[in-house]
Amino acid sequence: MADRVWETPETCYMEKLSALAHREMLEAQGFAVTEDVADIPTALIGEAGEGGPVIAFLGEYDALAGLSQKAGLSHHEPIVAGANGHGCGHNLLGSASLLAATALKDWLEETGTPGRVRYYGCPAEEGGAAKAFMVRAGAFEDVDIAISWHPSNFAGVQRETSLANCRIDFSFTGRAAHAAAVPELGRSALDAVELMNVGVNYMREHMPSDCRIHYAVLDAGGISPNVVQAYAKVRYVVRAPELPGLLSLIERVKKVAEGAALMTETKVESTILAGVSNLIVNTPLMDVMQDVWDSIGPPPFDEEDRIFAEKIRATLTPEDISASWSQERLEERDVPLADFILPAHSENRQMGGSTDVGDVSWVVPTVQAYGATLAVGTQLHTWQVVAQGKSPLAHKGMISAAKAMAATGLAAIESEQLREAAWADLKRRRKGQVYTSPIPPGAKPPVAAMTVK
Repeated sequence: MADRVWETPETCYMEKLSALAHREMLEAQGFAVTEDVADIPTALIGEAGEGGPVIAFLGEYDALAGLSQKAGLSHHEPIVAGANGHGCGHNLLGSASLLAATALKDWLEETGTPGRVRYYGCPAEEGGAAKAFMVRAGAFEDVDIAISWHPSNFAGVQRETSLANCRIDFSFTGRAAHAAAVPELGRSALDAVELMNVGVNYMREHMPSDCRIHYAVLDAGGISPNVVQAYAKVRYVVRAPELPGLLSLIERVKKVAEGAALMTETKVESTILAGVSNLIVNTPLMDVMQDVWDSIGPPPFDEEDRIFAEKIRATLTPEDISASWSQERLEERDVPLADFILPAHSENRQMGGSTDVGDVSWVVPTVQAYGATLAVGTQLHTWQVVAQGKSPLAHKGMISAAKAMAATGLAAIESEQLREAAWADLKRRRKGQVYTSPIPPGAKPPVAAMTVK
């Protein structure tokens, strides 16, 4: 199934074939399937078992634009130039989570143990915040424990928090005019976009250093420079370590947009497309998963895997390789594949990115694994990830991650004490804060809007 999803890379909310592959596998494995979860055509849930606690396994299957690449090559060669590719390994992510769910389901059946297993097929992690919409719709209300993972250079427990973020479109409307004959009659929407970008760039000096703001111009107003552009559109991603800080920063960005509109005598409208909360880690669950990983050990890579990994590493820069080690605070070693499990640590570390798993972690105790599916030094969102996506080394890392997740789910099924400790840890980390969705009331999943890249 991982290879099948790799063959049909589909982006944000467009994952029809990938969702179909997961639905067919769920049905073949005896899960009851619910589709159109939270009014998302490509979101689904598979459930099996009766009574007892509910263990959720979170899967993803969306790809990235512009990362088409032939499998198994150690040089850049797109299948179709400019087409999509699984540059974050989500073809593996959903497959391993479903494999873990199936393993735990089979154990429940064989032992007659009360309990329910759910596989959540989650589209649009890359910027679409599907899980945030699913949480808002109540899809996780009766879940006891949630488990997920992500492809990586290393195998182990993911202990880092993530940034909350919000994706906003700013649309400026002005007035068209002949740019040479009567420029005074024109009001340039493109000028407004450019002034907004400049204003936000100046704002960076006066915001917390761990916040992030990015933008992309979606519509520059046309290709004729002799026409004053009457319409232009820019998309912003605003990130902050925690949700309250994010909401404050969003308001400041909106004020810059309003200022740009005022300066250019244009009008601006803002639309929040998606938003995700910061990730809350869970110590009791991480400790259990660490014990599981230490007992399983790293994936059983062989010499052919190492040879292929070395070829991939030859395409990377020394900075790429060093970054992979430094991100985990590890001393750099000259090995093509991780032959060890990440050690436990108690530092409060934060990854630079965001994930909609964060919203799940606010309402359900959540734990995530890293799976070693890549040559050490491979950076996500690159063609090298796509090239390794169907390789034997990726499959081995995927299966090891599934074992770690399934065993962690089994521990949660068997131990009421663990479940209670996980919930107590979540309540402690929320510090009395009640989950508030970063998505405005009434906003619907941006299935149509997210097709604009």
